[in-house]
Amino acid sequence: MSASQDQEIRPGRRAVVAAAGAASVAAVLTACGSQKDPGGSSKVKQADDGTDGADALARTADIPKGGGKIFADQDVVVTQPEAGEFKAFSSKCTHQGCAVSSVSDGTINCPCHGSKFDISTGDVTAGPASRPLPAKSITVKDGSITLAS
Repeated sequence: MSASQDQEIRPGRRAVVAAAGAASVAAVLTACGSQKDPGGSSKVKQADDGTDGADALARTADIPKGGGKIFADQDVVVTQPEAGEFKAFSSKCTHQGCAVSSVSDGTINCPCHGSKFDISTGDVTAGPASRPLPAKSITVKDGSITLAS
């Protein structure tokens, strides 16, 4: 065997760096995967299935008119823009995925970079976010609000 045949073939530094970069990009794209309902209006279903509200997020009385409440464990924020009108949106900011932290003065607010979203539509009212909060489906029945399945 010649000396060149004895040497182990190893990838160069550029190949290793390129592979690591490609793996990082793949991980980011997977984490930012597509959303089933990117934006649009939230869906409210009036239940007629006789459920007892055991899995309810909240009572309608718990959601202030002109405001809302964040349910971090379910990644949802429920708002009441007008009396008796309930909306639900993802509680993850569309800018960099931070959890929104408050609902006040007609907006859902992200603490990370100051993005604000309209409580009626989820539309961006102040950036840097450029996409609305995705709507979530909820069911309102007998004073209970549940995530729709």
